[in-house]
Amino acid sequence: MDLRQLRHFIAVADTLHFGRAAERLGMTQPPLSQSIMALERELGAKLFIRSKRIVTLTAFGQQWLEHVRPAVQGITDLSDIAEQLRIGTGGRLSLAFVSTADYSVLPRLVQRYSAAFPDVALELTEATSDVQIEALLEGRINAGILISARSALPAGLDYRPLVIEPLVAAVPEQWIEEGRLTLEDRVLQSDNWMTHPLIIFPKRVSPDFHELVMSYYMARGYQPFIQQEAIQMQTIISLVSAGLGMALVPASLQHLARTGVRYIAIAGETPKLETGLAWRREDQAPTLAALIKITENLQRVNDQ
Repeated sequence: MDLRQLRHFIAVADTLHFGRAAERLGMTQPPLSQSIMALERELGAKLFIRSKRIVTLTAFGQQWLEHVRPAVQGITDLSDIAEQLRIGTGGRLSLAFVSTADYSVLPRLVQRYSAAFPDVALELTEATSDVQIEALLEGRINAGILISARSALPAGLDYRPLVIEPLVAAVPEQWIEEGRLTLEDRVLQSDNWMTHPLIIFPKRVSPDFHELVMSYYMARGYQPFIQQEAIQMQTIISLVSAGLGMALVPASLQHLARTGVRYIAIAGETPKLETGLAWRREDQAPTLAALIKITENLQRVNDQ
């Protein structure tokens, strides 16, 4: 059997009249009748009961029609699906992101991409920068929102900055109540806060974020006392809430409200963290190209 025969069968089943079905198909009645008979011979079963006045589906024909109709429609849709895949309005896009992006650029990027390409299946995975880089190189994801100095990225990856934001101090509220921190105009003015225990990302997980914080301390003559390391920003804030230490975090993380935690600006020249989009240069997926285009527009908004 072929697609032509199946369409002939559906036309006759819909009209229950060979003459009207032939007219609908743009053909004459004899070849339509021959096509149906050939199909019945191949199936080894009758599809229609024919008389001089009426045509009706057999029980077999009625049940088989339930399978034929969606199958033919699926084949008909293949051309449109191929076009969607070709231009990036359909298909899949796998995007990984660091936990900090969940409070800054990720919601806006996902909202804009989903609004522009609602038929694309967007697969989101939270992962640290080191895990994302490995996944990109192995082709397991299309793109990643990560924290990484572009000069340190492996060859074969392209990168575009998305947002640059200052760090703020996340401190236990109890420390402020006990007078362990001195604030002026709600800002940490003195460097003595640098003697308190610090909670930070491990160097292996986010070397650029780790180096940014360490360099900031050491440039002011302090060797940070690292109380605890954690690979998720939510975990770091939970440890701060428990009073185990303080942390330097992106300013956008202030959207993560947690009982017992205060976010405080730092006086003077504040370190700034860059978050960007990375992708494999060889990845030619149209959905990826569309995402990169969205980030261009997003970057223009951020620059304004």
